[in-house]
Amino acid sequence: MNIVSLLEQRRHGWEELELLCNQMQNRGRTRAKAAGAARFASLYRSACADLALAEAYQLPPATVEYLHRLVGRAHNQLYRSRNFSLARSVDMLVRQAPQRIFADPCVHVCALLFFGLFWLSMLLGMSEQRLPDFPAQVVGQAQLEQMESNFEAELNAGFEHYVMMASFYIRHNTGIGLKCFAYGILIIPCIFTLAYNAVALGTSFGYMARDSTIGGENFFEFVTAHGPFELTAIVLSAAAGLRLGLGLISTTGLCRGDSLKVNAIRAIPVIAAAAVLFFLAAITEGFLSPSPLPYTFKAMWAIMSSGAMTFYFVVLGFPRAGIDAT
Repeated sequence: MNIVSLLEQRRHGWEELELLCNQMQNRGRTRAKAAGAARFASLYRSACADLALAEAYQLPPATVEYLHRLVGRAHNQLYRSRNFSLARSVDMLVRQAPQRIFADPCVHVCALLFFGLFWLSMLLGMSEQRLPDFPAQVVGQAQLEQMESNFEAELNAGFEHYVMMASFYIRHNTGIGLKCFAYGILIIPCIFTLAYNAVALGTSFGYMARDSTIGGENFFEFVTAHGPFELTAIVLSAAAGLRLGLGLISTTGLCRGDSLKVNAIRAIPVIAAAAVLFFLAAITEGFLSPSPLPYTFKAMWAIMSSGAMTFYFVVLGFPRAGIDAT
C-alpha cells in the first residue's frame, strides 16, 4: 500500500486525538474516564508511529509539521505536571466533594443502615419493662457493668489526662475507620461490621438512658459532644469501602481494573471526609467530652457540629449542574 494513502486513512485518528486534546485542555485531565484515557493513549501511540513514517518517507513538510504539533500536544497532556491551583482546590473542597458525597448511593445505603439500626437498638435498649435483658444479650453483662463503673464518677480530669486520651482516641477511631473501609471491598463483612457497631452502640446508649442505670447522666455528658462527628465518620468509612467493593462487581462495561480505578477516585472525597471527622471526634473526645465544662457548652458544640455537617453534606452537596456523573 502506498504510504501516502496509508497515512491519509489514519487522518480520522489524528482528528480524534486533536479533539481529545482540546477537551482535556478545557476540562482537565482528571475528568477523563478510564476508557477515554486508554483510547487517548492508543491514539497517541498511533500518531507517534505515523510521525515516524512521515519523516522516514519524507512526506510533505506541512504533514510532518502537523504531526509534530499533534504528538507534542498529546505528550504534554499525558505527562504534564499539575501545578497547585488555589481556585481548583477550593472548588474541589466546597463544590465537587460535597456534591459527590451527597449523590453517592453507597453513602445513602450505609447511612440508612447504620442510623436506622442505631435508633431502633437504642429504643429497644431503653425498654426496661418489656425487654429487661435485651442489652445484656446484645453487648454482654460484663460490658454493661464496665460502662456503669467507668461513668459512675463525675467527669473531671487534668490536662495531661486529656492529652493522653486524645492520643488514644485518635488511634482507636482511626482503627474503626480503617476496619470499616478495609472490609468494604468484601461488601458482606463491611455491611456486617457496620450493622454490628450500630446495634452495639445503640443498645449501649439505650441501656445508659434507663433510670436504674448508674452513671447514665455522666455517660451522655461524655458522648454528646463528639458523637455526631464519630458516628458520621463510621458511616462514611464504610461507604468508601463499599464503593470500592462494588467497583469490582459492577464494572459498567469497563475492565475490572479500570472500574476499580474509577470507583477509587469516587471514594476519595468520602474517605477524606471520614478522616477529617474522625480527627475532630478524637480531639473533642479527648479534650472536651471528659472536661468539667457545663453540659450546656457540650450540647451547643454538638448542635454546631451537626449543623456544620448538615451545611456541608446537604446544603453544599445538593445536586447541581456541572458535576461529572462518574
